Amino acid sequence: MQGKVSLNQSAAVRVYVGIDVCKERLDVYLHPLGRKLSVANSREGLVILKRELANHDVALVVIEATAKYHRLAQRMLHAAGLRVAVINPLRSRLFAEAAGQLAKTDPIDARMLAIYGQSLSPDATPPVPEILQELQEIVRARQEATADLTAFKNRRGASVGAFVKREIDRVIKGLEAHIERLEVEIARRIKADPALRQRYRILVSVPGIGPTVAAVLLIGMTELGSCSNKAAALLAGLAPIARDSGAKEGKRHIRGGRGFVRNTLYMAALAAVRCNPDLKAFFQRLCSKYPKKYALTAVMRKLVVLANTLVKENRPWQPIRP
Repeated sequence: MQGKVSLNQSAAVRVYVGIDVCKERLDVYLHPLGRKLSVANSREGLVILKRELANHDVALVVIEATAKYHRLAQRMLHAAGLRVAVINPLRSRLFAEAAGQLAKTDPIDARMLAIYGQSLSPDATPPVPEILQELQEIVRARQEATADLTAFKNRRGASVGAFVKREIDRVIKGLEAHIERLEVEIARRIKADPALRQRYRILVSVPGIGPTVAAVLLIGMTELGSCSNKAAALLAGLAPIARDSGAKEGKRHIRGGRGFVRNTLYMAALAAVRCNPDLKAFFQRLCSKYPKKYALTAVMRKLVVLANTLVKENRPWQPIRP
């Protein structure tokens, strides 16, 4: 019958699936079939979606990273044997605008994600192991609590009234106890997993990388040891990006990457230029030619490259490389 696609015909077409994720619902688009559907963002809804996708030759499923709401779909579709790519929402939005699609709705976003998958073929993204996913939440909670603690301490310093100071002191005391409990739990979970324990031992052996930085690298740079040094620097947002055009050679600047990892490495770099002789000499040499900020950025890049190399070689840091 004209206008309809038979099951055999649809199974013969390579299908790219775009999924726009929100808390309650998944909007799905099958390209190039033009098929749309919406299911609940739950196990029951994903069972319906898997049943529908089983009727097609699915080349790739593309999902935007949306905090924690995409995790269930990614995990269940991956377990069903489908290739699932999780992409940065900014990239998909820029792709849609480059394609002339200025309107933004959930069904439109799902369609553009499917076309993005066909056009750019992003790599599939395996789901993070559950043990690591839980550790990520705890480490992020510690980072947020530390930021809150700093804010309240600054507020305490700016306060004048005795009552307000006492109230802030109570909050600070509670936050400090909260952070301590989180740190104990982080250490317990790392110690309980042999692979994490070994990677953690390697990372904290580097002068300048303490327990907090090592934990952030564990959960924020899971690719350490399995990628090139250039890729590790790029993932951390510490690789200088070229800006050349014609005969003009623009200044290289860092951009993108994982901001929370980069912020943590900044504190590690400040410690490393004091306690790591090699990085201290490297930093001082750069400071004689460039601004201090540039030199610290170079030290941060050295740290992430060093961490990647040590994890890849499965050995702790030593003053003289064996």
